[in-house]
Amino acid sequence: MALGRGLGAILSEVEEAYERDLSGIDSFELEAQGVRVEELDVFTITPNPFQPRKYFNNQALEELSESIVKHGLLQPIVVIEKDNGYLLVAGERRLRAHKLANIATIKAIVADADIDDIKLRELALLENIQRENLNAIDLANAYAELIEVHNITHEELAKIVNKSRSQITNTMRLLTLTPYVQEKVVSGKVTQGHAKVLGGLDEKKQKVLIDSIIGQKLSVRETESIVKKHKIDPIKPIRESIEAPQSVPTPIASYAEILAKLLPFNHKLKTKSIEIHFDNEKEIENFIAFLKKP
Repeated sequence: MALGRGLGAILSEVEEAYERDLSGIDSFELEAQGVRVEELDVFTITPNPFQPRKYFNNQALEELSESIVKHGLLQPIVVIEKDNGYLLVAGERRLRAHKLANIATIKAIVADADIDDIKLRELALLENIQRENLNAIDLANAYAELIEVHNITHEELAKIVNKSRSQITNTMRLLTLTPYVQEKVVSGKVTQGHAKVLGGLDEKKQKVLIDSIIGQKLSVRETESIVKKHKIDPIKPIRESIEAPQSVPTPIASYAEILAKLLPFNHKLKTKSIEIHFDNEKEIENFIAFLKKP
């Protein structure tokens, strides 16, 4: 089955469903369009077995769960009827958050569609890709699976998922890194920017650099500098290309311990400044909320 307009139409319908003001739509109208909204028992819903996302951030799930308890579910999940129950098409984080909050039912759009295993795989992959819900490694695996299953080029995939060809190629290069490095990207210990710099290094050197990035809180630019120095003199052990972190001169150094307790964000002390690092948009939002606290 070729990846193409049929799948795009389904995804468009899902997006339209998300954008509806559901409270203002008559249930008969929804039924006429082959879509209905129901409150379903969370334990009657089976997750999509082809879900490409393997890592779910526990803290983010807890925050989503608390938000749902406080404000309710703003976007219903999407399911289809299958095997005397329901099969999840989109919204696994929302379903997990409901279970975490011990909420018995969840609002769901029940789509009237006969979707086979290939379509389920496509929907799971593309829903995550287009909504940017995947970490870099899961995203790279999703790209690779779509290319393999449908025997298409990077260029063809770029048109389907509305991304640039270079973005797809660069992301898929992460799959050439060692499992150790990939795990650190998945867990958020290092960024995709850090990881992609390590391409071409052997397994031992990748581990040394990843441990140094985490331990010394190296920036992407600092990591690039280390790799560049090593490539100039590859015989020299890579550890010697990593400069030992210099002690921070006073007066900031004298407040390092206090700042570590008061500033719950990844940061680095410099001579006359503090450099704060954010790995994602959520951390930026948390920082802004932190600044607004009285």
